[in-house]
Amino acid sequence: MVFEFRKRIYGFECDIYGHLNNANYLQLLESARSEAMIEMGMSVARMRELELQVFIREFHLDYRLAVEHEDLITIKSWFDEMNRVKGHWVQRIYNSRGELCFEAQMVGVFASGGKAKRLPPEVFELFQGYLESTAAE
Repeated sequence: MVFEFRKRIYGFECDIYGHLNNANYLQLLESARSEAMIEMGMSVARMRELELQVFIREFHLDYRLAVEHEDLITIKSWFDEMNRVKGHWVQRIYNSRGELCFEAQMVGVFASGGKAKRLPPEVFELFQGYLESTAAE
């Protein structure tokens, strides 16, 4: 399943050129992933109840077009690979004209008590139900 998150870009998020500041991309990605997890029924509060954590292991970032001040962006997020130890997210940011501006690929490791741990089978099955095998355009 591809999750969509929309947000307008404000002046305080931009650099002196009127473009989204590079440091703010990660915050936007986190917001979009958090909303996706809430839609899946796995909010941070629910993850805490289950004593589960997700630690980011790596990011690959590809800046393609500048995101402009006051643009209304769409972030599309999905899992494309997952096992009980780690998951791979793809996230793409599109401007209001539908142009691809940015792509990120993230690997997150599942943990409990601060240490890597396999997901419980029922949580793994829940996540598997949202796996997107094809790229979202």
